[in-house]
Amino acid sequence: MSTAERADPRPTMRDVAREAGVSKALVSIVFRGSPGASEESRRRVFAAADRLGYRPNRTASMLALRRTRQLGVVADLHNWIHAEIVDAIIADAEREHYQIVLTPWTARHAEERAIEAAVEFRCEALVLVGSELDGEAVRALLDGTPVISVGRTLGIPEADVVRCSDRAGIGLVVDHLVDSGHRRIAHIDGGSGVISGERRAGFEESMRRHGLLDRATIVGGGLVEEGGRRGAQELLHTGPLPTAVVAFNDSCAVGAIEEFDAAGVRASDDLSITGYDDSALSRLRRIDLTSVRQDVDQLGRWAVSAAVERLDHGRTEAREAVLVPQLIVRGSSVRLR
Repeated sequence: MSTAERADPRPTMRDVAREAGVSKALVSIVFRGSPGASEESRRRVFAAADRLGYRPNRTASMLALRRTRQLGVVADLHNWIHAEIVDAIIADAEREHYQIVLTPWTARHAEERAIEAAVEFRCEALVLVGSELDGEAVRALLDGTPVISVGRTLGIPEADVVRCSDRAGIGLVVDHLVDSGHRRIAHIDGGSGVISGERRAGFEESMRRHGLLDRATIVGGGLVEEGGRRGAQELLHTGPLPTAVVAFNDSCAVGAIEEFDAAGVRASDDLSITGYDDSALSRLRRIDLTSVRQDVDQLGRWAVSAAVERLDHGRTEAREAVLVPQLIVRGSSVRLR
């Protein structure tokens, strides 16, 4: 008997997916009885299974139906605001009787691997905080697991989104600086990520709205202090200094403050500097940083509520909430004398 003749002839879940013209992940959702598949998709999958004579492995099906009541949270814990959002998510998940499985990503541990780890832990839904991945890359990793994105859109229809308007937040900063007499304003951006792109666009739009785009400067920065230092170095060595600097986030702003200070340029005395996120860092008395507040409690509450709606109440249509940011003015930004 040949190897081919000895092979198990029974159809597989992959065969059913091919026959129905859907993904294997969707077939898995249908056979588990989980939310996330339309009635039309369910009918197509069951019809394809009947035609092929497919019978699900009952032991595997029973294991799949056993609830874990675990929510996976994927975040960069080196980011101050991510840590505060995770803290809010944990508190709200506990009230809903869900456990949190935290799988962080770092510069040395890719976000893709963190998502894979959460899926391996049989998390019923994933909350991605400030994801930097392309939406389709996220979809390929999920195997049908519901996902809630905090901070940015993913561009995939099955993902729920809760975020603050980054463009509006930067607009608040620029309006405040212009009202304080500043005209030569620079932006240290956050690099190549989606959120950085939104804040960069918001800066350009706001400067254009005030008729000051020709006096604006944008330099490369990053997510942490080192990025702020690089941006400050570029501003120190190219042309006249601006009177105000809008940094991508609070960590970036603190790095810029340190670099300017080393060059003898004092924040608030010689140069106004602002951050974004209103993290614990910005509230330190020595920093006293003007920043944009995102309501982390509301972000966490909405994310957990969205997961519970999908898992416990069967919601399948995607939802998006855009929250309104708030400018918190402190001593790092002053009226131009």
